[in-house]
Amino acid sequence: MYIQVVKSKIHRVTVTGANLDYIGSITIDEDLMDAAGIVEGERVYIVDNNNGERLDTYVIKGERGSGDICLNGAAARKVMKGDIVIIMAYAFLTPDEARIFKPRVVFPDTHTNKLI
Repeated sequence: MYIQVVKSKIHRVTVTGANLDYIGSITIDEDLMDAAGIVEGERVYIVDNNNGERLDTYVIKGERGSGDICLNGAAARKVMKGDIVIIMAYAFLTPDEARIFKPRVVFPDTHTNKLI
C-alpha cells in the first residue's frame, strides 16, 4: 500500500502574472523549483491565500532568478496577480517510508519571491 504525502512546498509566494491566453500550467522561477525539488512537468497543487481557491496543474520552468510565479490558462481565472499562494507537490510512499520522509519546504521573500 502507498500513501500520498507532501514532498515539496513553496510557502507564500506572490503571483507575478495571470495569463489567460496561454495553454495552461504554472510558470515557476527555476531557482524556486530547484530549492523545493520540483521538476518541470510535475503536478502541483496551488492554494490561494487571498481567496481560498485550490487547483492543480503542472509546472513550466521560469527564468532563473526572475521570481516569476505565473498562472496560465484556465488557472488564471482562479488566481490574480498579487495574490499570495502556496505551491505543493506530493509523492507516493509506503507508510514506513512516509514515517521518516522529510519534505523540502522553501520560504522565499514574499515581496520578491527570491530565496532568503
